[in-house]
Amino acid sequence: MTDPSKHGAMHDLGASARGTPSSSPRRHLLLAGAGLLAVRPALHAATWPERAVTIFVPSAPGGAADFTARSFAAFASRVVTGSSFLADNRAGAGGILGTVAAKNAAPDGHAFLLSTNSTHAANLSLYAKPGYDPQKDFEPVGLFGRFGTVLMVRANSPHDTLPKLLEAAKRAPGKLSFGYYSSSSQVPAELLKARAQIDAVGVSYKNITQIITDLIGGQLDFAFLDMLSASPALQNNSLRAIGVSSPSREPTLPNVPPVSDVLPGYAVQGWIGLHAPAGTPRHAIDRMAQLTQQAVADEGFKKSLESRGMMVEGMTPERLKAFVAEDIKRWAEWVKVAGIQPQ
Repeated sequence: MTDPSKHGAMHDLGASARGTPSSSPRRHLLLAGAGLLAVRPALHAATWPERAVTIFVPSAPGGAADFTARSFAAFASRVVTGSSFLADNRAGAGGILGTVAAKNAAPDGHAFLLSTNSTHAANLSLYAKPGYDPQKDFEPVGLFGRFGTVLMVRANSPHDTLPKLLEAAKRAPGKLSFGYYSSSSQVPAELLKARAQIDAVGVSYKNITQIITDLIGGQLDFAFLDMLSASPALQNNSLRAIGVSSPSREPTLPNVPPVSDVLPGYAVQGWIGLHAPAGTPRHAIDRMAQLTQQAVADEGFKKSLESRGMMVEGMTPERLKAFVAEDIKRWAEWVKVAGIQPQ
């Protein structure tokens, strides 16, 4: 005799295995839709970039950030066949104008920011309202390298060593002058004043070129210039390097002692990297991160930056995120010690 309960169970199992006419097509559609969703990111990644990629440069043409951005844009344009990578200079307000422009750009994977220690660390301490949050409004992509600044005087200056410069400043408080071209570039000199307990007058300039001109002409007594921008000036026989702000000697200036030899603990370093506006698709960030890693490993790209004084170094997005968080704290301390009030 047949057990009705078992028969029913078998019947249900059979129906489940066969599927009903109404549920089977729906199930296939759902599976197909899920497959399309899974494939879509891969399709976007394969077709990226779909148009020219813009790298916002928050400084004027000719400086360290501009040179790095254009060198990378040229490298990426060669590697990604049929694509264009372009540098767009948006100078002003210590890098704020260019950074805000990148923040407000469409986060579709075709806009990036040539980020620096100014845009993503120093400006938080130097400006009361920079207009952006470097950690919330941007996604880290990669690092190109770090650099120090070089303390320069004119070649015929009587202050041809750091001890002589400090002694002259102590003999005549407020008489010596130095030039700076951004709030962050003011920090090395102000930190020198604080550590050495000297008084010197800072003069604000719009660009580094005019500082070099006035330094040679004797209108300024000294200036800290970032290593990359100072490269042409270092070839000028009218100027002399008497110190570097890095904690150790720079490879391109092996005979120039670090300021820390005279003032232990003194150190200021900058960096240049790449960030994307928040919301940028992951596939675009990952591809650009890969391109930055390829660039810093490329012998030609690496030499071009090293020849200008950069210590080339790559970082993953994750490491760069942690590095920026650490640098925000460093610059907050340097600005505090230097006694600079936020603008």
